[in-house]
Amino acid sequence: MRITGSTVLLTGVTGGIGAALAAELSARGAKLILTGRRPDALEPLVERYDARGVVADLADPDDVERLAREAAGTEILIANAALPSSGELLDYTPDQIDRSLAVNLRAPVMLARLLAPAMAEARRGHLAFVGSMSGKTATKYSALYDAGKFGLRGFALSLRQDLHERGVGVSIIQPGFVRDAGMFAATGAEAPAGLRTVSPRQVVAGVVRSIEQDRAEVNVAPVEMKVLTAIGGQFPGFSERVQRRASGAEGTVRRIVEAQRDNR
Repeated sequence: MRITGSTVLLTGVTGGIGAALAAELSARGAKLILTGRRPDALEPLVERYDARGVVADLADPDDVERLAREAAGTEILIANAALPSSGELLDYTPDQIDRSLAVNLRAPVMLARLLAPAMAEARRGHLAFVGSMSGKTATKYSALYDAGKFGLRGFALSLRQDLHERGVGVSIIQPGFVRDAGMFAATGAEAPAGLRTVSPRQVVAGVVRSIEQDRAEVNVAPVEMKVLTAIGGQFPGFSERVQRRASGAEGTVRRIVEAQRDNR
């Protein structure tokens, strides 16, 4: 699927990875539809990239449907928006749980459902879902976040099979820990010693590759993380024991949880 000349709907554009995606897609000649929840953050990006802008809260089902209507003609969906949703489940209110699952799982599913029929009719289109390596193996203090990302991965890989004969590609892109964007940039926490990270540019390259090469799954992470998550997915009990022995990791995660508490 060629990005140049295609109409691309990008969610979560006001975050670090979203902004980097918008810049790259614009440079490649995409016709951009950008969406975010805050007009003050969205409008400068819309102006910078000569894009269409749609203010929408993806936790609101009505806003999701309105977004799909206003983004009619989308040929490529990049579902990048997500809430951090870190911390113990027992600290979350029911409303906060609903909001996390709505943004991280329901909204991408519904946008796919609403936009894919026109793609299938044209026998041309691509759905790219930005997940996380947390969708491959479980980690402590991430039950709600992992639920959304595990679900998003399963949804994307199954939908890919459903839409293959209709000419629509589907990909899941799963970054590891990202420096200069995401939770470390937002909270000021530092990655535990010895833990390698990836750059926003690497994530952007993974998204582009998934669309242009119609890749099922692109994991953007250091090789050691890819190996550990593969093992963790097959042997969760073993992974749990290894994580318990990891030095320094729990303190970092606790700092991130506290810093993200107001974003639930």
